[in-house]
Amino acid sequence: MSRTWYRRLLLSYFPIFLLTVTILIFTSFVFVNDISRQETQKADRAASRYLVDEVDRAVRETEMSVLDTVESTSAYKAYFGGAEIGDTTDVYTIARSLRNLTDGSPYLESVYLYDHRNDSVLTQSGRTGTDGFFDAAWLARIDSDKLAPGWQPLREYKPDLSARNPVRVLTINKDMPLPFGSEGTLVINVKMSAIERLVDTRVNEKLSFLNITGPGGAGIYQAHSEPSGEGRTLNELKLDRLNWTFLSGIKAGSLFGWVSVISYLWVAIAVGTVLCAIVYLIYITRRNYKPVQVIMNRIEAHQIRTMDQGEARTDELKMIDGVLESLIHHTQDYEQKSRENQLLQRSRLFTELLRSERTEQAVERLTALSPLEGVSESSRFAVVVHEIEKYESVFRDRYTRGDQNALKFALMNVFQELVRGSGLRAWAEWIGGDRLAVVFLVEEEGPETTEALRSLAESYQTWVTSHLRLSLRCGIGPVVQGPEQIGASFEAAESVMRHKLLMSGDIVQAGAEESSPRLLETYKYLQTIAELVKQFRMSNGQWRDQLERLFEEFERDFVQDEAIRSLIRALLQMLRREVAVMSDALQEALSEEQTVVFEQRLLEADTLDEVGGLLSDYLTDLFRLYISASETKSYRAMVSEMKAYIEEHFANPDLSLKHLSDRFQVSGKYASYLFKTEFGMKFVDFVTELRMKEAERLLLESECPLQDIALKVGYANAITFGRVFKRISGITPGDYRRQKRNLPPVEN
Repeated sequence: MSRTWYRRLLLSYFPIFLLTVTILIFTSFVFVNDISRQETQKADRAASRYLVDEVDRAVRETEMSVLDTVESTSAYKAYFGGAEIGDTTDVYTIARSLRNLTDGSPYLESVYLYDHRNDSVLTQSGRTGTDGFFDAAWLARIDSDKLAPGWQPLREYKPDLSARNPVRVLTINKDMPLPFGSEGTLVINVKMSAIERLVDTRVNEKLSFLNITGPGGAGIYQAHSEPSGEGRTLNELKLDRLNWTFLSGIKAGSLFGWVSVISYLWVAIAVGTVLCAIVYLIYITRRNYKPVQVIMNRIEAHQIRTMDQGEARTDELKMIDGVLESLIHHTQDYEQKSRENQLLQRSRLFTELLRSERTEQAVERLTALSPLEGVSESSRFAVVVHEIEKYESVFRDRYTRGDQNALKFALMNVFQELVRGSGLRAWAEWIGGDRLAVVFLVEEEGPETTEALRSLAESYQTWVTSHLRLSLRCGIGPVVQGPEQIGASFEAAESVMRHKLLMSGDIVQAGAEESSPRLLETYKYLQTIAELVKQFRMSNGQWRDQLERLFEEFERDFVQDEAIRSLIRALLQMLRREVAVMSDALQEALSEEQTVVFEQRLLEADTLDEVGGLLSDYLTDLFRLYISASETKSYRAMVSEMKAYIEEHFANPDLSLKHLSDRFQVSGKYASYLFKTEFGMKFVDFVTELRMKEAERLLLESECPLQDIALKVGYANAITFGRVFKRISGITPGDYRRQKRNLPPVEN
């Protein structure tokens, strides 16, 4: 007998020995494998970093070689710096230089100059127009000024219009003349194929792989143009100059991969051994469990007898009692969650019926979840919406969160008691912080039903006002047939609640036509607002007639409250743009802070007449400020004085809006506004026109050099003067003088 138990114990502990040995072997192998992986990763990072540096150096040296050539060749500066555009000798010299650059660099695909002044392109073949140029799409992007500085993302273009396949290039733009010119652009295109060859020569296709990605993970190039296989990425390096990411690693099948596979094999063996040990232990336990089970049965029988005799509980009994108590707690939690789930499903069904969502099997769901009894496909329903007035200031700010929940609970209970007393059947739920929606199941459609709903709403409002000191508004939807139409009745009740300013009382009955939303013709009200602002700006008191007309339109068209407030907000914004520049007082009165305060007062208004009165008083105060500012400024006389001053001092290079504001003691914005209003042009355009007229006179009547003429008309140098003159007249000052005097053109 003892030998039998000895064998059982030996077999029972043997899996523990096997498990311990397996874990030790597995831990050792994982440690060695981790060291190998780290060394492989370091070697791969060093090789990848060297490749990234070579690519960066190749691109940087290519760029610098072009820039050095451009900087050292005087033809480039002469091409952009002279008064005459495009000297033939300079063109030939630059074309030959571009050709030498392209032929002498293995990385350059093409280099050309884009001349902004005459809309032409200078390539290694000569000068040509932009129309039909092989890279015209890139020139359009340069003109759009949407390109970020530095190297641009990889793109494709055809180097020749007859070429079939596009070429992938990296492009960088440099303003000409260097370093910060604005007359042209130097475009450098680097071959992507040359960079790809450089990458291929540095990557061992049999052992490792390298992928290059751009912004957003877009693929750019894969070394040797072959799939990398199921390799493992070891390093990720960033090339900031090109915004590229280099992903490198070891291919599947390499030595590192075989080591990883062997590692996984040992993991699988270890896991399998552990599972086998667990199964073996379970098997041994089941075989040896019968004696233990007999002992436990005897202990349980003894515990029951001990409880009958009133003796103290043993540890085993406490364990059983704890298990039973836990089971009871779990059962109670399950029942509570089941009740909460039912309440959640009821609330979801209520919301779906109001929104006309998932109306299939609505009768079965109402019968199972709602308090309404006797629902059928032909049943009639009506929806009533109660809303707490001034919820933000009266209810939410006055009471704490706990008091709010208690008041809502009381409001619900009071309503249910009133419904029971009226003989109606109703289902009420809170659908928001301030709204209580009620679905009534009515017998028939008619004036008796409508009167019963109105009477119940009046009783409810009276009780709430007298006991809780809260005010309610009520919208009653029309009677509809079928659960699927409950949403239509709710939409009609909601519609009248969105017109509280136009409601004739606290309780409004909605018609069936209210369920369909109306299209707000905003442009009609904006025309009235624009006319009001116009009369206001012209100091005409008829703006009050326009204001009355606007509110008559609101009342006639039954406009929603939110739309009325939005249109009033638009009126104030238009007034701010038109008249706020007149004085600091108007700017303060129409500032964002004052407008927000006034809009808050509008939110507290209960009727449209009250809103109209507040707006009329506000605009009247603004009108007084505007009239006072207009009379004080006497802006027409000021404009005439400004014009005379500018005509006398237009040759002053310091003449500006800031100079005028200091001279006439007005703001720069107001001076600009006066010029735009009185003369229909900007201040800068007015001064430029005066200067150009004087320049034309001096060019025709004197022999002064261009530099002297530039100084006499208010420009610091002849280059700026020539650029402005050509933009206005279409030709340079020298050409203008020769044409008007019939002189022969200057030969190159």
